[in-house]
Amino acid sequence: MSTTTAAPATRPYLSYVYAYPHKTAYRPLAGRPALRELWAAERKDALSLYLHIPFCEVRCGFCNLFTRIGAPDELTTRYLDALDRQATAVREALGDEEPVRFAAAAFGGGTPTFLTAAELERLCDIAEKRMGAELRSVPLSVETSPSTATADRLAVLADRGTTRISIGVQSFVEAEARAAVRPQRRADVEAALDRIRDARIPVLNIDLIYGIDGQTEDSWRASLDAALGWRPEELYLYPLYVRPLTGLGRLDADGGASADAAWDEQRLRLYRAGRDHLLAHGYEQVSMRMFRRADAPRTDGPDDYACQTDGMIGLGCGARSYTTKLHYSFDYAVEMREVRAIIDGYAATEDFSRAEVGRYVDGDEARRRHLLQSVLQAEGLRLADYRERFGTSPADDFPLDLARFEARGWLDASAGASGLLRLSPEGLAHSDALGPELFSPDVRAAMAAYELK
Repeated sequence: MSTTTAAPATRPYLSYVYAYPHKTAYRPLAGRPALRELWAAERKDALSLYLHIPFCEVRCGFCNLFTRIGAPDELTTRYLDALDRQATAVREALGDEEPVRFAAAAFGGGTPTFLTAAELERLCDIAEKRMGAELRSVPLSVETSPSTATADRLAVLADRGTTRISIGVQSFVEAEARAAVRPQRRADVEAALDRIRDARIPVLNIDLIYGIDGQTEDSWRASLDAALGWRPEELYLYPLYVRPLTGLGRLDADGGASADAAWDEQRLRLYRAGRDHLLAHGYEQVSMRMFRRADAPRTDGPDDYACQTDGMIGLGCGARSYTTKLHYSFDYAVEMREVRAIIDGYAATEDFSRAEVGRYVDGDEARRRHLLQSVLQAEGLRLADYRERFGTSPADDFPLDLARFEARGWLDASAGASGLLRLSPEGLAHSDALGPELFSPDVRAAMAAYELK
């Protein structure tokens, strides 16, 4: 029986749980296991493929992603060369004893469209010719930014089968964008959205952020309405976080807004206003962050990174790979100097046949991950799926946690009749508090011991 010891949540915004365990819980792997051995017994008929491009034209004040500003000295060429070598090694490790098929693909970062149109062609070639992914036959999601969503790049992506493009706008109010250390002109944002629509990529996602200094309910609604004017198939609403070693983290080094209960109240108020506004305009809530237009085409890709099972191949120095028992990647950092060193090291690597850094995720941790990634979706966790996979129920494995969440009103009491474990609207609003409470003691200890760099 698994339990978690955690103090009652006092703040609604502890951490965005987009993957479990977080990379700060990864450590160098003893013996550097060979990829061929790690993947030998894995199913390979419905893999996901993720290619990571760690470059941006600017680094936003809130960003703690693994990325750097610019790419001097032909670094993008050297990086793509390394990505090609890694793809070759990984495909060899997957073997040909059974069919290898990719069911979904994504290019993320950083900003993949930091690459030129010709470099994007090469990136697609790596996915197709080295890995064997049929990009025009599977859901393909690509991230972009207003300044890099140029017509020539979008034409490449559309031609190579991109089904979803996600653009980080954050705010249509220029003063708010500056406050988030993301200087941009609204006219440039609108021009980029116009080019995306002209490219006829089926699904447009727009990212917006709430909780920015100076943001009000009126200005938040103005951004929402500006986004709705483009009828995006998806909208992601992100609460602002102030994280260490980021631009805003340095500005807030005295612990101002990030330790302010009033800021929590502001973010919750804006979240609820945004949620209700989108629901009233024909959108369905998929998770705390994700909203989908009710009549939007479905690409049948994974929602909101909710990959409860495994089979993820990540290429690039910031990408994760998942087998049924091991999550692995490369070293992780946030501070720019450290990030640059890791990228340079990756670009110079010749041998990609072994896993370097990671964490084993089996037994209790596999149950914990499945629960986390399922229950944080609005549709909830299917109890029959959990029992089929683990032979138990969440109530067997996490009785104290579920009792605590129920006492707080975070669970939908009516969901059990439909065979679901599902969050209530209030539970969904507190996803960033609930998720971290389900971290195991071992993962908590590893994250606490990680030396931030």
